[in-house]
Amino acid sequence: MSNHLIHETSPYLLQHAANPVDWYPWGEEAFSRARREQKPVFLSIGYSTCHWCHVMAHESFEDEETARLLNENFISIKVDREERPDIDSVYMAVCQTFTGSGGWPTSIFMTPEQKPFFAGTYFPVQSQYGMIGFRDLLRAISHKWQNNRSELLESAEKMIDLLKNLVTKAGPINPALPETAVQQFRDSYDRQYGGFGSAPKFPTPHNLLFLLAYSQFREDPQALAMASTTLTQMRKGGIFDHIGYGFSRYSTDRYFLAPHFEKMLYDNALLILAYTAAYAVTKEVQHLETAEKTAAYILREMVSPEGAFYSAQDADSDGVEGKYYLFEYDEILSVLGETIGPKFNQYFGITKHGNFEGKNIPNRLHGEEVGTEYEDALSTLYEYRAKRTKLHLDDKILTAWNALMISALSFLYRVSEKPQYLCAAKRAQQYIENHLLDGSILYVSCRSDKRSGAGFLDDYAYYTAALLNLYDATCESLYLEKAETICHEAVQRFCDGKGNGFRLNGKGNESLVLTPKETYDGALPSGNAMMAYNLVRLAQMTHKQRLEEAAAAQLAYLSGEAEKYPAGHSMFLLSLLLYLNPPPNITVVLCNPSEWDTVRPQLPLYANVTVFHGPTDEYPLLRGQTTYYVCQNQTCLPPSNAL
Repeated sequence: MSNHLIHETSPYLLQHAANPVDWYPWGEEAFSRARREQKPVFLSIGYSTCHWCHVMAHESFEDEETARLLNENFISIKVDREERPDIDSVYMAVCQTFTGSGGWPTSIFMTPEQKPFFAGTYFPVQSQYGMIGFRDLLRAISHKWQNNRSELLESAEKMIDLLKNLVTKAGPINPALPETAVQQFRDSYDRQYGGFGSAPKFPTPHNLLFLLAYSQFREDPQALAMASTTLTQMRKGGIFDHIGYGFSRYSTDRYFLAPHFEKMLYDNALLILAYTAAYAVTKEVQHLETAEKTAAYILREMVSPEGAFYSAQDADSDGVEGKYYLFEYDEILSVLGETIGPKFNQYFGITKHGNFEGKNIPNRLHGEEVGTEYEDALSTLYEYRAKRTKLHLDDKILTAWNALMISALSFLYRVSEKPQYLCAAKRAQQYIENHLLDGSILYVSCRSDKRSGAGFLDDYAYYTAALLNLYDATCESLYLEKAETICHEAVQRFCDGKGNGFRLNGKGNESLVLTPKETYDGALPSGNAMMAYNLVRLAQMTHKQRLEEAAAAQLAYLSGEAEKYPAGHSMFLLSLLLYLNPPPNITVVLCNPSEWDTVRPQLPLYANVTVFHGPTDEYPLLRGQTTYYVCQNQTCLPPSNAL
């Protein structure tokens, strides 16, 4: 048995290719049939490592009776949110408007013209606990479509009109927004366990990056403490995989003990950035160690033979959430022995009654900082765990997420001075060049040597930032030139008119019933916020007037967007801090190219650096030695042989 998904490459779509549901991929074939047969469309959006997507698939989409109801009364479409963020953005906004919240799987019922009239997330197959079951919902919507279609069509039109009219006016640039955001973080900070708000707790590393930057620019020790303590607690908790390293998606509790066990590439990239930045500020060794262990996990388990990074690992093994990561007390003894086993169990909080559904998530929440005394035992358990059961791997290569990891590894290289991180970042960048870039045109993803459609704003914004981070790590001018080229392409393809920000989709992308424009940071920084960062950095590095004007216009636009809740726009606020507090411009003139390896570690992390491998007419050597020309705050210092 197979349906119309059988020839797709997305791991998520292929998971559903043998369902009895007659799934279609998003496309004209499905909508033409819906119009021809006058049927409503059921749209299901998810991703391959989503636990509740698996649950709904098993309960409903693998069920013959539910499939019959869908096949007889609806045209059913499956979408991988990671390959089509534009569709996900449009219909997630619909879901949030209908229900007040969102999530995956996203379940949308709409007309053949793509206009939604009902939305939700997960539905159990049978009605229970006051929640309508999916079968009953299908029957109710089918009955309404047959007997009172006009009411559904009117609801769909109202929904589209409502979402089209959500418009925010631009700035001016508001320099007080960062301070307001920090106060909002203070108000929600969990002083006992770290993090913000109550359960569930998401890492949201870009919030921590903003707090770290704010603590330095505004000399605010409380902002630093909130960020550093949160990072320490996450490292000690079960959200960090103490055996195989890397971070899970989020914590289901207040303590960072019990995670939702899927591991996403983007979370780990952003967390490498946050822990590395925290070390750069605090010099707390465990922050750097955590960044390096997270990088070790990525380089061991998430790298393709050509050097690109895979997307995610599943939360489930053998249909059980977290099974791969959980241990019983006696199981540890059987693997490590009666001498080391009891000590290990005590150290990592493993008990006979368990801390998660009768089993154990290793953690250090009950103790001090994590030490290195059980490295051999952890290695033994890692090998044992890998043989015990397997994790599903989503092995597609996403441009935006790879770009984030390139940025993370480039920054980690600068702080640690370990060349393997730069090597990995360069390999991944070369993969994008070879497989996901055509001239200055980016593509969303690649799998099985087949790339998907034209890239979206996030692909261009994140890749520009990756090239800027590679330039920061190497001072090789080619990366800066490429960054400017990709950023210019993003402006040409996605700009919504001067001062109106950037659309998620643009020239070369499919037109949808709505044009999504994301400014609010979620699990990932918004594409608009990343464009603000890119424009500010490029303007400060190149001093080109058009880039300076574009940066100011983007910051003004986002100031208006962030006014209601600044703490939800951390990446924009980080860009605003850089704009308000320009880092120094340092020109390095080497007396000998071989001196670069000695000079590079001495350069400040936050500076715009240009390197000449010999003297020029404009930048001669001072006393025949390597010379530094430093300018900051509209003032240039005399040339010097030392920073």
